[in-house]
Amino acid sequence: MILQGSSSDPADQVAPPGLLVRPGDAPISYFFGIRMQKELDNLVGRYESALFAANAVDQPTEVQLPENREPVATTLEDKSLIASTNLTTVSTPALEAARQLSRDWPDLLAAEAYGEARSRWLQVRDALWADFPHDRTFAQTEIRAMWLDRGSIVRAGSRAGLARLFNNMQASGINTVFLETMNAGFPIYPSRVAPQQNPLTQGWDPLADAVELAHERNMDLHAWIWVFAAGNLRHNTILAKSDQFLGPSLAAHPDWVGYDQAGSPIPLGQTKPFYDPANRELRDYLLRLEEEIITNYDVDGLQLDYIRYPFQDPSDERTYGYGNAARREFRRQTGIDPINLMPLIDPWLPRAERDRLRGLWEAWNDFRIEQVTSFVAETSELVRSKRPDITLSAAVFAMSEQERLLKIQQDWNTWAEEGLVDWIVLMSYAQDANRFAELITPWVVDQTYDSTLVIPGMRLLSMPVPVMIDQLQTLRDMPATGYALFATDNLDNRIQSMLNTTQGQHDSLVPQQAPYDTAAERYKALQREWNWLLTSGLITLQPRLAEGWIADINAVGANLDALASNPNPEVAAAVQAQITDLQRTVGAGLTLSTATTPEYRLTTWRNRLEAINRFLAYGARR
Repeated sequence: MILQGSSSDPADQVAPPGLLVRPGDAPISYFFGIRMQKELDNLVGRYESALFAANAVDQPTEVQLPENREPVATTLEDKSLIASTNLTTVSTPALEAARQLSRDWPDLLAAEAYGEARSRWLQVRDALWADFPHDRTFAQTEIRAMWLDRGSIVRAGSRAGLARLFNNMQASGINTVFLETMNAGFPIYPSRVAPQQNPLTQGWDPLADAVELAHERNMDLHAWIWVFAAGNLRHNTILAKSDQFLGPSLAAHPDWVGYDQAGSPIPLGQTKPFYDPANRELRDYLLRLEEEIITNYDVDGLQLDYIRYPFQDPSDERTYGYGNAARREFRRQTGIDPINLMPLIDPWLPRAERDRLRGLWEAWNDFRIEQVTSFVAETSELVRSKRPDITLSAAVFAMSEQERLLKIQQDWNTWAEEGLVDWIVLMSYAQDANRFAELITPWVVDQTYDSTLVIPGMRLLSMPVPVMIDQLQTLRDMPATGYALFATDNLDNRIQSMLNTTQGQHDSLVPQQAPYDTAAERYKALQREWNWLLTSGLITLQPRLAEGWIADINAVGANLDALASNPNPEVAAAVQAQITDLQRTVGAGLTLSTATTPEYRLTTWRNRLEAINRFLAYGARR
């Protein structure tokens, strides 16, 4: 997990804003102007999405044509549209200001009125942020996870202190807790496998208490463990240990340590020593720890964190993974000691030699990738055999696949595609919704992993509440099945109040426990929204298509309810096919009167239908 600090470790960094607009008279280039306009349009879309959901909460779920309807004139010669006679548009001061700015935008840039353009853009953005609905519970059913970090556990100090944290999370609508169970080589519970319990929790078993506290509130409790990170210099300071202390496990087993190319166990600019994942004895130790956790405690899940090598920079020949076991095994396979290989090849060497060295370097990187992936597979086999009822997840980086494979050897795409894990939890930490969307779109929108769910993560530290609201709506307009928040330590009164108002207190449905019920509930939210839009005259339908479209919508809803009452994977597959058909036809013969473009709204609905299908696929797998 990422912690705040001044280290240059890339793992400690949050992605900067994707679109940084500052006040002033600085020129706006043609392309930057397009980006500003697009981001404004997207923000209006997210604002309307929240507004529609909030306005629709009291609507019936069975979609019906408005009672008072009549044909409305249209440019089509032989067709009319059916709508309510109470025609209206969604209008708020913030939305009207956004519409006006959109109309004025080309003229502002053409007149080089850059100061006015920037000022109005920022004013409209802030007005929309401030006007997101906060006065009622309207958020859709979703996985709402939060990391409960070791520092918060230690400060809680007792079961009563821990109960206050769980009360705060429950009030915020959180239904799943990732409890930091293994940190810097120390378990927080009394272990018979690990060398030493965390000194700051000795005499107490926070894991046992957390499981009970979670289950009393009908929340899932997942044990979150550091896998290949063996220690932490920052933790050493808290424990009054020297910088030479690499963690209790490496102190007991120095041969388990990994090294960089210079022979250091901690890469330059970083704070954590790592194990050598190729060491069989180390792997067996970690598997015993995992087995101890999932068999001795009634946890609902196991989350793998630091399931990677430390960050490296091959372009600067700063690489890692040269543990004794890794070097021996790679030498056995290839006859080459990897310490003698370099990612950068001398261009003056003969081509055949360059190709040979390049191939060896690629083989070395593949070797390290396989050490991580094979351990995930071993953990998956262990969990499936000992506790097939629990959720196995991995906390991973939302980087491009190529960058991940080169810099941290984390091939989580394969883990998801092969079903080795149930969830991929993205550490997609960003300072604005624009960058957040960039980080998660490749994995939430552009990819699908059958029954493996991808859960985007957000970091709360120093995040303004409006930015958090905007990021939440960003993922809710995508086919996301939920989110994860880092961390409980940053769940202050502002954030808790906003989450409580818009999500309500958690007291019932845990989506991963009842994915078919979740799919049905999410679909009901769509039906209510369509009902409200029809009643408000914001949707108009061609008469020859209206009855059939509404019948299809309601049929899917009825089938989802039946599936929730009587779970059946074969029926789930049939309902998935119905929803896929609905995705293709949604919008046919339909006209929208909204601030956003029709394509934005239709895409959002298709995304929400896709998320429902992902819950159905997950239910069939479970």
